[in-house]
Amino acid sequence: MEKKKVATDPVMAGCLSQLELGKPQGFGNLEIIPLFFADGQSPKYLTLKEALEGNLLTVQEVTEGGSVPQLKAVNLAELPVLILAGEELAGAKQNRVLNTTILLKIKSETLIPVSCTEHGRWSYVSNHFRDSNVVMSPNLRASHLAAVGMSLKSGREFVSDQGQVWDKIRDFSEKAGVKSVTGAMRDVYESKAADLDKYLEAFPSLPRQKGLIAILNGEVMGLDYVSLQSAYANLHPKLVRSYAMDAILQEKRKKSSPGIEGARNFLQKLQTGKVKKYKSIGHGWDHRYEGEGFVGSALVHQKQVIHTVFFKNQAQELGPRMAGFRRRMDFIYDR
Repeated sequence: MEKKKVATDPVMAGCLSQLELGKPQGFGNLEIIPLFFADGQSPKYLTLKEALEGNLLTVQEVTEGGSVPQLKAVNLAELPVLILAGEELAGAKQNRVLNTTILLKIKSETLIPVSCTEHGRWSYVSNHFRDSNVVMSPNLRASHLAAVGMSLKSGREFVSDQGQVWDKIRDFSEKAGVKSVTGAMRDVYESKAADLDKYLEAFPSLPRQKGLIAILNGEVMGLDYVSLQSAYANLHPKLVRSYAMDAILQEKRKKSSPGIEGARNFLQKLQTGKVKKYKSIGHGWDHRYEGEGFVGSALVHQKQVIHTVFFKNQAQELGPRMAGFRRRMDFIYDR
């Protein structure tokens, strides 16, 4: 895995400093601050949903027998295809999520790194995957992001802690009061569909919007930014549902919102993080960030931040799990 160490990250610093904050929107214990970015120089690309629905992308098991940590993606389009870390694919032998954000090259066949989000199934329901319309909740995404970052540091490439993913989904399901026959993360989202629709109505995608900062119970929870407005508009419902899931599963607590000032402080803090860069599986470079109280990643291509995500660091417990992580990954690869 090709890696670069850098002391500063001017591309990310430039992106974060140019983000414009919109008027806060609130519903229940969740507040969303829309993000805008005036620079229109982003490369063009399709989202996962657009490519699959247009029959321009196929995703399937790597062989008839399948392999838990990898899938085969064939991009037939004349444009790259963006798939976000934590974005779920449903079907084939079991549902999976992407371990890292990838910009698939034009007319390419790529092995993509994934994690299982349906522990109790290993049998075909379809030959190809479809868009699940689900992105992992922030709590799951944060720990997943941190684990893949640790894997990169240890030379394991874009590999997750599969055991931790299953543990987190089990806890997630129990908290939601959902009993899934196959342990599918998607079943939790389906069980909360009516509640999630209320959040979607409260947080519409705005003209020119390219991202959001989410505040839960008065604390900044995370940030997502996508370089193309059309791509963000396509991804907005998935991202809102993702943040809303954690809001639904957490009790509302009376806390004053940090508002715009708190969001600005969060953006400034993100520029203080340490970064390591790894060659992405598709186009560009995968940036991994660590700082006091946050963890994040970004895909950078043609000196543009294509997608970036940051979360309040909820993954401190990962350190002592590293030995177990390696043992579990050996098991998964032998499956």
